[in-house]
Amino acid sequence: MKLISIVTPCFNEEGNVEELCQQVKAIFSELPQYKYEHIFIDNASTDKTVSLLRNIGLNDKNVKIIVNSRNFGHIRSPHHGLLQARGDAVILLMADLQDPPRLIKTFIKNWEDGFKIVIGVKTKSEEPGLMFAIRRLGYYWINRIADVNLIKNFTGFGLYDKEVIKILHSYDDPYPYFRGIIADIGFEISKVSYHQLQRKKGVSKNNFYTLYDIGVLGITSYSKIPLRLAALGGFFLSAISLLVSIVYFIAKLIFWNTFTAGTAPVLIGLFFFSSVQLFFIGLLGEYISSINMRVMKRPLVVENERINFAVDQE
Repeated sequence: MKLISIVTPCFNEEGNVEELCQQVKAIFSELPQYKYEHIFIDNASTDKTVSLLRNIGLNDKNVKIIVNSRNFGHIRSPHHGLLQARGDAVILLMADLQDPPRLIKTFIKNWEDGFKIVIGVKTKSEEPGLMFAIRRLGYYWINRIADVNLIKNFTGFGLYDKEVIKILHSYDDPYPYFRGIIADIGFEISKVSYHQLQRKKGVSKNNFYTLYDIGVLGITSYSKIPLRLAALGGFFLSAISLLVSIVYFIAKLIFWNTFTAGTAPVLIGLFFFSSVQLFFIGLLGEYISSINMRVMKRPLVVENERINFAVDQE
């Protein structure tokens, strides 16, 4: 029997983990030809999430839990969870129930049809309209400047063949941009459209910082265009500045007694070029920060505890 691994990252999801486990279990009761394991990787939740998972794991050995020593963030922890799966196919499924577990059947069917990667792509979302629009705009611009063809409205929800997981092991990236890696691998991808539901319980852990972090990570990992634009912009602005200086110098020579440059153009020019410099320095800083993160080679996470993994060796 083929083994399907479900990997669910979670942090303070006490209102959702029990229902999610029940839904996944019900789905696999309709797929008796497959074995499954449901791996929860918890980012040191401060609510009852871990205790609820412990109770579930006592009665269901298919449920396995990794508890991190601290919160390692929304980038590193899910990726580590994927690398711990041992299934013939691995499905990344978030704990908030916004991505419908019922698509597991469709993912598996498409996988059996020969696709090594089957992903869910949001066509609609019940999140606030402004947030969805900002996300779509972000996907659009990152895709426009990326070196690979990134997938719009793809959050990571999908199925990945064990061969894909093996490739993920080879990347050795301490801060991986998962969406970019999936596009970078180059396998043919089956896309399944779905309507993203509204979160039932709890509050979203995504905020402006996390969205900014993902966006900048995508840019610094898969595009050199911003740096090239900074260089070209610097040459262009230097040429404009030289031209303006020459025009002012000639005007002063011709109209020596009547032409006064004044302080306004100087101040406007000073503030403009200072703001441009700060923007480009910040952009360069993001690239340097990305390099620094990778050079330090820190582990994705540090685990505090594993539950039910010993069952595999019995």
